[in-house]
Amino acid sequence: MEWVRGQCIGSGSSSRVHLATLKQPCFKHPFLAVKTCVESDTALLEHERNVLKELGYCPQIIQCFGDSHTVEETSEPLYNLLLEYAQGGSLSHKLKKFGCFQELDVKDYARSILKGLRHIHDMGFVHCDLKLENMLLFENEEVKIADFGLAKKAGKKQGRAEIRGTPLYMAPESVNNNVYESGVDIWAFGCAVIEMLTGKPAWNCKPGTNMFVLLIRIGEGDELPTIPEELSQEGRDFVSKCFVKDPTQRWTAEMLLEHPFVADQGKDTVPLRKEESEELSTSPRCHFDFPDWVSIQSPSPRSEFLSDDKVELVFPSLNSSCWVSAADRIRQLASDQCCDWSDSGCWVTVR
Repeated sequence: MEWVRGQCIGSGSSSRVHLATLKQPCFKHPFLAVKTCVESDTALLEHERNVLKELGYCPQIIQCFGDSHTVEETSEPLYNLLLEYAQGGSLSHKLKKFGCFQELDVKDYARSILKGLRHIHDMGFVHCDLKLENMLLFENEEVKIADFGLAKKAGKKQGRAEIRGTPLYMAPESVNNNVYESGVDIWAFGCAVIEMLTGKPAWNCKPGTNMFVLLIRIGEGDELPTIPEELSQEGRDFVSKCFVKDPTQRWTAEMLLEHPFVADQGKDTVPLRKEESEELSTSPRCHFDFPDWVSIQSPSPRSEFLSDDKVELVFPSLNSSCWVSAADRIRQLASDQCCDWSDSGCWVTVR
């Protein structure tokens, strides 16, 4: 795979990220993100390459297209990791540019991140450095998890002097006992959700706060990150599942994906109650065979734009003078009133 290095788009403690153009584009987009370090300091990038290789493909995880060794202007040998390029930058970049996100957007981002975490944990890894800087935006607001340089195998013993992650996102068990298992990613995920909603770190600390003092707050006592009051009740309950001090009682990514706050039930479908499902198990032979029913109000975002006024549902014949407008028709169909089937109008019995 031949490529040409472009401008620098990011940097870390031991590597830089450049935009690169493929000489012969073989992907949907002709660009790559090339993470580069000197040959004498390749441990983190080689580790990231190996982790991504073991994780395999997941739509919510950044893809790796291989690596290469180059000698460029400095004449110093370089090691390059070829990664998927995120056109939208990171969630951290978007937050700084536009301010805190709407709850509806946070739900979508959270769902994608959790799907990525579920795959990471199912494959036996822990990310260990989950934060908004490592959540990248692609087309259609798709989010993918990136930067696996600090990832580790779940269950593998941690060296006593080995510290992973970013203090503001660290879990109590990491601070107290240097433990890094799947639960630390869930705690960090909760911190990221609060930051998306408020535009501020989950831990309320002033600029220049001593990190040692912050770590004591995280590890000792019963203090937890403050959950925003403006967040919906569902959202507050969702985030609270991430901030359980005991990691064995903290919810997993799989469990959180089933929470109503992010549960993916489809945009236009509402699950039937058990009794409704049983009642509708037999096809009606005519329009009078339908049992009495009550519609369930959709939890879809569209309900925010509908009138709170109750509208009687009537289905007149097509030539009726009381035929409603398209907008009113939508409001009727989305309301929670019972239908009045008494006016058969132009209905035709089918057997």
